[in-house]
Amino acid sequence: MSPDLLDRALAANPVSAGAFIVTLYGDVVAPRGGEIWMGNIITACAAVGLNESRVRTAVSRLVAAKRIEGVKDGRRSFYRLTPAAEDEFQRAARLIYRRPRVEPLRGWHLVTLPQGPGREALVTRLTRLRFGMAEPYLAILPDRGDGLPPLGAPHFRATTGDDLSEMARTAWPLDALAERMRHFMEGFAPLEGLACSPEEALGLRLLLVHVYRDIALSDPALPLGLLPDDWQGPEVRALFARLYLHLTSGADAAVARDFIDRDGPLRADPTRIARRIADLSYD
Repeated sequence: MSPDLLDRALAANPVSAGAFIVTLYGDVVAPRGGEIWMGNIITACAAVGLNESRVRTAVSRLVAAKRIEGVKDGRRSFYRLTPAAEDEFQRAARLIYRRPRVEPLRGWHLVTLPQGPGREALVTRLTRLRFGMAEPYLAILPDRGDGLPPLGAPHFRATTGDDLSEMARTAWPLDALAERMRHFMEGFAPLEGLACSPEEALGLRLLLVHVYRDIALSDPALPLGLLPDDWQGPEVRALFARLYLHLTSGADAAVARDFIDRDGPLRADPTRIARRIADLSYD
């Protein structure tokens, strides 16, 4: 593999240690029992230029945030997902790996935002669920029949007969999201058909998922009439699926050979892995 290609992808899509470790857990660890050795985390992060000091600091912060929890086994440290993080990862995986839903728009989810204490935490939670901020005290999301977790705030629905198009157009930073999509295409399109070792395939697949994850979890899936004419969402999704499938054989071989938990080599959940591959294969 030409290092220039990986460097180009990294230059267009820089990564932070904490977010990249979250990607590692979502792509590799969650469907293989949820636990991994610290040495594997360090090695995986080194593939994208993250040094051990930054990785250890990021792991400590994830523990403090109750995203992962650690346990010692002899001289080795292992970290696993907390139950709350596992639930969040499964919700994120549905947006990343499954084909986008094509059900027609049913209307809009609307959430009123309180003033004062609790507002910032609620906005953060709603943003993670892809809500947009339509007004200072109103969050909005297309209703396509997806279930929502308890939101902790007054929640109601508007029907498709209510014209909320102008409100919706300004609720999300679509220009910034379009720019991230452009960077994704520039950084990853040259990698199609690339021959690489299992270690390189794993590093590239993690970087691919890391960058696409940010896009998938930010895209509100608006109706076409509310999107810019040059919206690249479908092209980005198609490129992600092709590259993921191309890299998976080598990447999974590297994981099976090198990655461990306290019981030994990581064991994949065949149902979750097969569903992921099948969903991506139909893109």
